[in-house]
Amino acid sequence: MSRTTATVAASLPDHWEELVTTALLGTDRRTPPGAAPGPRAPSALLDAVAAATVRRRAGLRPARPAERPRPAPEDPRPPLPPAAARRLAVLLADRPGASGGGRRGASPDLMELLPQWLQAANAHGYAAPPHALPALLDAARGRTDLRPAALRFAGPRALWLARLNPDWRFALRAAPGGGPSAPDLRDPQGIRRLWQEGLFAERVTLLTALRSRDAAAARALLEETWATERAEDRLMFLDSLRAGLGPDDEPFLERALADRSRNVRATAAELLSALPASALAARMAVRAAACVAVDRTRDVPTIVVEAPHECDAAMERDGVAAKAPAGRGERSWWLGQLVEATPLGTWPGRLGGRTPEEIVALPVADGWQGELHAAWCRAAVRQRDAAWSRALLGEPSAPEAGGPGAVSLAERARLLATLDAGERAVWVAGFIETHGLSEAFQLLGVCAVPWAPPLGRAVVDALNIARDAGSYPWSFSGVMGLAERCLDPSEANRLDALLAIPDEPEDAAPGAASYWSEAFQRLVTTLRLRGAMLAELAPEEPAP
Repeated sequence: MSRTTATVAASLPDHWEELVTTALLGTDRRTPPGAAPGPRAPSALLDAVAAATVRRRAGLRPARPAERPRPAPEDPRPPLPPAAARRLAVLLADRPGASGGGRRGASPDLMELLPQWLQAANAHGYAAPPHALPALLDAARGRTDLRPAALRFAGPRALWLARLNPDWRFALRAAPGGGPSAPDLRDPQGIRRLWQEGLFAERVTLLTALRSRDAAAARALLEETWATERAEDRLMFLDSLRAGLGPDDEPFLERALADRSRNVRATAAELLSALPASALAARMAVRAAACVAVDRTRDVPTIVVEAPHECDAAMERDGVAAKAPAGRGERSWWLGQLVEATPLGTWPGRLGGRTPEEIVALPVADGWQGELHAAWCRAAVRQRDAAWSRALLGEPSAPEAGGPGAVSLAERARLLATLDAGERAVWVAGFIETHGLSEAFQLLGVCAVPWAPPLGRAVVDALNIARDAGSYPWSFSGVMGLAERCLDPSEANRLDALLAIPDEPEDAAPGAASYWSEAFQRLVTTLRLRGAMLAELAPEEPAP
């Protein structure tokens, strides 16, 4: 320190706040204390600040050391096989390329294989390598679809890390029991305290976790505070009852039909209509049966419909929305809601003992067929009724590929989801064989992975036909991406014949054949990679 600095430092009191104020205002507006105004004032201020800084640092007392974090909990699950651990590191290090429908090259998209890898690792019950947890949590942070499988694989150490890094706090919200104050589900007092004092997100997580273990206890907890909850909170809490929904929930849901919130009433009515033996389902069945009958006086038995002429207070209490959407007739709107909420077992008795297939095949008078069948579609999805779904879907080779009630591909996909995996695959394979791939993307999305052999063959054959037609493969990039993730890896050898570049037809798009070859190369490479992944995760056989 210079003599001048030492002189200034000795003469100036250590008024830190005053020095900061002077610096902010500027020495031309405020002279530093103990210094003369003029051109040397800025230097005097800096000297004073330097001296004051030394004093402040030298005078600090040692702070009490922070409590050392508790060690991470043990993960008792078996470790990954070494080859699988190396594969995980490669998958986590990959970064997805730019999305789009253009040319992707022949390299597999490794990040798209990570969900499947996690699913297989969880099925084997492996523990995540500790050194991979940060990258795994970063991947789950960026992709919400990865979170359930990633957090299950990461295990208890993920929650330990999430409490130390704000970037990973999503794990505390997503994992049951992950909140910092979340109690053991076997601790009744802790559960009650969190339910009464916790944040909304913590309470939703608690209720969902408790519902999966003890449905009655979760419902009792909700009933205790139901009357004092906000309407938007009541709606979210009520939605948690979908898991494990059963007849014991009916009394509570019946009381919720009188809720002051219209959305809460509608959700309660929807849940009750999913219980075919509920009193609400019976009331809806009486109303709907009064609107739909078979006219046997005609040459061909025909369904006749007399839609409701009003929506009375009792109907509104049971969840029927009185106001129709724009462009929709009120009577058809009310009819659709009644039929949708009626147990499907009502209709064979009401319509002459006919099977669902026979009922769907009956003509419907006065243009009511679309409305009636669409409502039956929604009822089949809500009630998970495979027989009615099968009848409404019709044959996959039928014109427009569906029954009269399946008015959209999205609706057909929902109907297919009620069938078992094998039947689903056969139906979609028949659809593709008749109608090609252009309309099949949504239907493929509900099929079990890996695709069953009939479905896999149908997809590959359709792709081959599209290639021979001479168009670019980009129109089928969505289906090709699904095939990379969903085809059975054993199909790779059968696809080798498609890797060669065929002669292009005269009317083909320029260069389409080479692009198709590249796309099939990526498909084959990805399938072989998936096969290797599954083999690496297989537990080692004990030596004889």
